[in-house]
Amino acid sequence: MSAASHEEPTGGSRLLIDLGPLLVFFLANFFAPVDPLGRIFVATGAFMVAMVAAMIYSAIKFRRISPLLWFSGAMVVILGGLTIWLHNETFIKVKPTIYYLLVSGLLGFGLWSGKPLLKMVLGSAYPGLTDAGWSKLTRNWALFFLFMAVVNETVWRNSTTDFWVGFKLWGAIPLTFLFAALNIPMLLRHGLSQDDKPEPVEAGPVE
Repeated sequence: MSAASHEEPTGGSRLLIDLGPLLVFFLANFFAPVDPLGRIFVATGAFMVAMVAAMIYSAIKFRRISPLLWFSGAMVVILGGLTIWLHNETFIKVKPTIYYLLVSGLLGFGLWSGKPLLKMVLGSAYPGLTDAGWSKLTRNWALFFLFMAVVNETVWRNSTTDFWVGFKLWGAIPLTFLFAALNIPMLLRHGLSQDDKPEPVEAGPVE
C-alpha cells in the first residue's frame, strides 16, 4: 500500500470534509427559493448530496474514508431519507439528538466492554497515547455527546427554526472544537507528544 493510502485529511481538506456539508445545509435553508417550511426539506436533500460528495472527495484524494465518516454519512443518508419521506419538521430537529445519543451510547458501551472505540478508529491521530488516556478520552467524548443531545433538545424546543439552524453552525461546531482543545492537557499527561497535533474527534456534520 502506498504512502498516499495512509494520508489523512488536514487543514483545508479536513474543514471541507467536516464542515462543507453543514455549510451547504445552512445556505440552502436560507436561500432556497421556496416557502419557509419547504426550505428545510430542500436543505436536507442538499445536505445528503453534499455529505456523499465529501465521502467521494475523501476516497479520491486520500484513498480512504474514515470509519467515523462512513458512520456519519450513513446516518445522514438514512435519517435524511426518513426526513424527506415523513416530511416532518420536528423529525429534522430531533435527528441530531438521535445521532448524539447513538454515538454517546456506542462510546459508552465500548468503554464498558473494555474496548475504547476511539482507539480503534483514531489510533493514528494520537500516537503515543496510553490506554488510560484512550479510556479518559472516550469517556469525555461520550459525556460530551450526551451533553450535546440535551443542548439540541433545549434549543429546538425553545427557539425558531432559523435560530436552531444557525446554532448548529455557530454554536455546536465551536463547542465541539473548544471541547477538543480542553482535552489536550489530559492527552499530554497520558503520553501524547507535544510535537503531535491532535485533531478533534471527527463526529461528522450532522444536520
